[in-house]
Amino acid sequence: MTTRTLVITSSILGENGQSKALAEHFIDQLRGRDDFEVTHRDLVADELPHLGLAELGSWQVTEEERNAEQRELAARSETLIDELRAHDLVVLAVPMYNFGIPSQLKAWFDRVMRAGVTFRYTENGPEGLLEGKRAVILAARGGQYAGTEKDAQTPHLKLMLGMIGIGDVDAIFAEGLAMGEGKRDASLKEARQAIDGLVQRL
Repeated sequence: MTTRTLVITSSILGENGQSKALAEHFIDQLRGRDDFEVTHRDLVADELPHLGLAELGSWQVTEEERNAEQRELAARSETLIDELRAHDLVVLAVPMYNFGIPSQLKAWFDRVMRAGVTFRYTENGPEGLLEGKRAVILAARGGQYAGTEKDAQTPHLKLMLGMIGIGDVDAIFAEGLAMGEGKRDASLKEARQAIDGLVQRL
């Protein structure tokens, strides 16, 4: 059985981004394995605009009733949701910007989190509709925040993933990357080793 893996990167530093380097290391560990198929989406190279009212409105119109502009706008979300549905494992490589996620990644979530499509509201609360998937967060940070109240990023990501039905989430952290060369190198080595161990268990 092939595990279809969607790797999403969102570093504005491009090839110099440490979260992107972690994603590349993850992909490297899957190379040569016949049981994995990898798709990479770079949200900076293929950037999405911020969600606006016209695009939001296009979702409220049936496909048959949409005009040309609405079809084009709705296709952004539908393409991303179809891609997400087609994969079993989602890997989010995420730098921390001002304690949050990159706006490019937020724009992606804004389009894949759709009521009635990827989750629904019930009398018992929201219910995710993308079941049977798992996710991995590869977090790169200049400081050390994991497990503290300053890490608003990890709970936010898990909340959004859980909202659409992805509750099986692993997180690997490379922290202290701006706290000296020795700390950076040790943290990246530890994160790569954690990735190696996780990939072996997949």
